[in-house]
Amino acid sequence: MESLRESHIHHRVGRSLIFFPLPFQGHINPMLQLANILYSRGFSIIIIHIHFNSPNPQNYPHFTFYSIPDGLEHDVSTADIIYFVKLLNIECVEPFRDGLSRLLLDFKEEPISCIITDAVWHFTQVVADSIKLPRIVLRTSDISSFHVFAAFPLLREKGYFRAKDSKLEESIIEIPPLKVKDLPDVKTQDPEDLHRYVAKLMDESKASSGLIWNSFEELEQDSLTRLCQHFPIPIFTLGPFHKYLPASSSSLLTQDQSCISWLDAQAPNSVLYVSFGSLAAITKNEFLEIAWGLASSNQPFLWVVRPGLVQSSGCLEPLPNGFLEMVGERGYIVKWAPQQEVLAHPATGGFWTHNGWNSTLEGICEGVPMICQPSFGDQKVIARYVSDVWKIGIHLDYTLGRGKIERTIKRLMAEAEGQRIRETIMSLQEKAKLCVRQGGSSYRSLASLVDYILSFKT
Repeated sequence: MESLRESHIHHRVGRSLIFFPLPFQGHINPMLQLANILYSRGFSIIIIHIHFNSPNPQNYPHFTFYSIPDGLEHDVSTADIIYFVKLLNIECVEPFRDGLSRLLLDFKEEPISCIITDAVWHFTQVVADSIKLPRIVLRTSDISSFHVFAAFPLLREKGYFRAKDSKLEESIIEIPPLKVKDLPDVKTQDPEDLHRYVAKLMDESKASSGLIWNSFEELEQDSLTRLCQHFPIPIFTLGPFHKYLPASSSSLLTQDQSCISWLDAQAPNSVLYVSFGSLAAITKNEFLEIAWGLASSNQPFLWVVRPGLVQSSGCLEPLPNGFLEMVGERGYIVKWAPQQEVLAHPATGGFWTHNGWNSTLEGICEGVPMICQPSFGDQKVIARYVSDVWKIGIHLDYTLGRGKIERTIKRLMAEAEGQRIRETIMSLQEKAKLCVRQGGSSYRSLASLVDYILSFKT
């Protein structure tokens, strides 16, 4: 199959697009992948970014990068993510408006068709309206969890957010298959902030000129149908983004390539890859239970222990005494791994994940069954869909004990249940592969997005 880059790069459409990614790993990656896809369709790409976690322009010599101040103190903490995002949505308004006005003046020859911003940058809708520039929104998560956020007012009215601990196992009748414990929660100093933020994100997404998803029809057909009923704006499902073009890395952390040669020495489908993403944090006690669960499972494992994974331990948490001796060559630990390469490796047979959307989608694309251990926010909804709707993983639930961990690893890696899950995810992998090929659902959706952008008057 010829890649998009080869087949479409030869004609430029004489239009520029401005992208504004949110400065977190799970948001920057899909935004820059989308920019690459649209670049391959002939658009010129401008990336506006703030100083915090700024992307490396050297990785994207074909894009124009434009930096704006973010107004943040140098030592600002991202521990309270809702407070941090609220702050960004206030501090960036003026710099973004100024930067945009300047770019519109600078790019007279190749007019700017629209801006594509992360949904979390909700303030950008008002700015776009004020200068009569269409704004298309990229939501970097799945469609199913978006519905849950959209239902926040209803769920609140019904009292689900105030549910007592004894009710956590109960089903949410309005949104099957969710249980009360699966409701997206994000620890923040003022719980009201979360509801205000979600309301703003929903309103400004609805007010936008269109919604783009890094997902595909065959995976989320029901959620997509529901979305089209509630959001009467153009909707484009183009995912999985990373399958259109050769991989390009926008990793904010240095990847340890040494784990690939370790994987080369392992038997096919034997290794459990363990990674909880770039933001999730666990307690010291959970860390120890994970370590001993891995040790006693007798399964080879590759474990990503990044700085900051364990709460209040600045650098890497010391592993329990005797752990390394017990696992020997069977375990390999790195600070950060080239995840797509690891998941595509023939030795990788399972993926213990926090179920961030990018990780979940990458797992699906490589046909790797999952153990679900969500941390916060949309991850809880995604994990429930992985285990109960798509049936491509086992939910570990929210209490971590070494015995339970050991049993879950064996169920996934060594028993008939794991084999059934593998067969299910492999048929989904096939669908993910086909949808971005010519004639596939995502391929068609991309074509209509390109036509839609070209229809904007500049």
